[in-house]
Amino acid sequence: MLVVGLPDFYVARPPGADADADRSFEQLWREHVALGDLALVYRLVAPRWQFLCWLADTTGLLLHGSGSSDITEFEPRQANDIAEFGDRTAVYAASDGLWAMYFALVDRKQGSSLVNASLHVLNADGSGACQYYYFSVDRETLGPEVWRPGYVYVLPRSGFEGEPEEQAYGLRLGSTQWASAAAVTPLARVEVTAADFPLLEQVQDHDQATVARRASSQPDDFPWLSPAG
Repeated sequence: MLVVGLPDFYVARPPGADADADRSFEQLWREHVALGDLALVYRLVAPRWQFLCWLADTTGLLLHGSGSSDITEFEPRQANDIAEFGDRTAVYAASDGLWAMYFALVDRKQGSSLVNASLHVLNADGSGACQYYYFSVDRETLGPEVWRPGYVYVLPRSGFEGEPEEQAYGLRLGSTQWASAAAVTPLARVEVTAADFPLLEQVQDHDQATVARRASSQPDDFPWLSPAG
């Protein structure tokens, strides 16, 4: 269910894990840290996306999705984004498990244009109340072949700067995007597949040229679904 005022193109995070699963997540993470390996062997019954969301929600760690399995250090790179915060030379990470999974799973050689968002609707005290998303891949390439096996890397939050919250739709919205100007060494790597992604059927498509034109003339009109004049 959407909160009042939020456009209906956003989709909510599915229900999370129960207390027993949370305890198993905590135990798994402690065991991984004790081993000191990069690859985290996931052996739990609970879905991987719930574990990744638990990491981001409860431990203060950040996540980065990639198709590469051999990253031992993330170097700052120049991004290409409409928003100023996301258009700089930095290492980018998410404080949300599903957003990181999306980037781990989309094969950028196939899906060359992505439109996406991850946000927290905030309570009056600034705490996160609900998590919502928008995922879209350009229409010409969206299909089974655009999804690849990928990896979600777990990163320390130290040195990262969070994107400031904003007011929109009469709501306080917190971003889940973070950026670091310095290189970052990952703490863990979790393998994921499209079958692990619970919002696969909610991924939209768009015309790349139309979105580019509308985003240029109306940069605040995300996700540029209607004519921008």
